[in-house]
Amino acid sequence: MKSWLKPSLNWLLPLVPLTIVLHFVSPEAHTLSFILSCIAIIPLAGMLGNATEKLAEKTGEGIGGLLNATFGNAAELIIAIMALRGGLTDVVKASLTGSIIGNILLVLGMSCLAGGIRFKKLNFNATAARSMSTMLTLAAIALFVPAAYHHLGSHETVLQEQHLSIWISLVLIVTYGLSLLFSLHTHKQLFVGDVAEVPQVEEGSAHREWPVFKSIGILLIAAFFVAWVSEILVGSVESAAHAFGMSNVFIGVIVVAIVGNAAEHSTAVMVAMKNRMDLSLGIAIGSSIQVALFVAPLMVLLSYLCHWPIMDLVFTPAEVIAIVLSVIVTGQIASDGESNWLEGVQLLSVYIILAIIFYLLPASPAVPLP
Repeated sequence: MKSWLKPSLNWLLPLVPLTIVLHFVSPEAHTLSFILSCIAIIPLAGMLGNATEKLAEKTGEGIGGLLNATFGNAAELIIAIMALRGGLTDVVKASLTGSIIGNILLVLGMSCLAGGIRFKKLNFNATAARSMSTMLTLAAIALFVPAAYHHLGSHETVLQEQHLSIWISLVLIVTYGLSLLFSLHTHKQLFVGDVAEVPQVEEGSAHREWPVFKSIGILLIAAFFVAWVSEILVGSVESAAHAFGMSNVFIGVIVVAIVGNAAEHSTAVMVAMKNRMDLSLGIAIGSSIQVALFVAPLMVLLSYLCHWPIMDLVFTPAEVIAIVLSVIVTGQIASDGESNWLEGVQLLSVYIILAIIFYLLPASPAVPLP
C-alpha cells in the first residue's frame, strides 16, 4: 500500500516550482495561487511524514509518535507563523482549531477505518490512550476558559484577556514539557505497546532503512519549501475565500488544516493498516495535544516577542464547542484499548457534521464587549 501511495504524492511535486513561478509572474492571480499552493503543500507534507517515519523506525513507538507528531505539525506551525505575521489572527486560530479536530477526528477516524477493514480488532495501549485523552481534556479546558472569560465578563475583563492568554500559554507549554518527561522518561514503561501482536507486514525487500542524515536532509528541504509555499498560500487566503464564497474560518478550520495534516494522514493510516495502533494514536492524538498545548501558546508568545499582531487564546464559540465535542468523543473511543472500523466511521461522521456547520456558519468577526 505504501508503494502505491508514495508515487501519487510525488507526482504532485512539480506543482511546488509552478506555484512559486506563478507567484512572481502573476501575483494578482490569488485564487489560482491558493489552489496550487494548497495542493503543492500536500506532497511536501508527505515528504515530512515519510522522513519522520524513517526516523521513527529507529526508535520506540513513543518517541516515534512524538517525532511524527512534531515534524508532521511543521506544516501547520509554518502556516500559522506566516498567517500571524500577516495579521490574519482569525485564520491562525481557525487553522489551529482545524488541526486539533482534524487529527483526532479525521486522521484517527481514517486510521481506525483503514486498519479496521484489514483487521477485525485493533489493539493499543489503553493506559497511554487514557493519558493522552486526559491531556486533550486539559487542552479543551485551556481553550474554553479564555472564551468564557471573554463572553461572560464585562468590558473591564477585555483589558485582562491578553495577560490571561500569556499566563495560560506559559502553563500549557510547561505542562506539555512535563508530559513528555513523564511519557518518555519517568514512566515510559506505561507507554510501551504490545509489540508481540504487531504483524511484521512492513518487512521485506521493499522495506529499506534510510540513513539518519538523509532523513534529516529531506526534513530540512521539505520544511524550507513548506515555508515558502505557505507564505504564498496565506497571502491568497482572503481573496480565495471571497471568490469561493467561504469564510476565513472555514478556510482555516477545514481547507488549511487538511492540507497541513497531509503528513499525519499518510503516516497514521499506513501504520494503522499494519495494526500498529499505538504509533497511529501517538501521531493523531499526539499531534492534537502538541498543537493545543505547544503550538497555540507558542503563537501567543511569539506575537508579543516578535511584535507581530497580538494573538490571544480567545477562540470563537463555534471553535471551542467543536474542540470540546471532539475531545469527548475521542476520549470515549480511546478508553478501552481497542478499536474497529465502525469507530472510525463514527469519528469521521462527527468531523463531517462539524465541517458542515463551519461551512454554513456566516463570517462574524468577534465584536468587542461594550
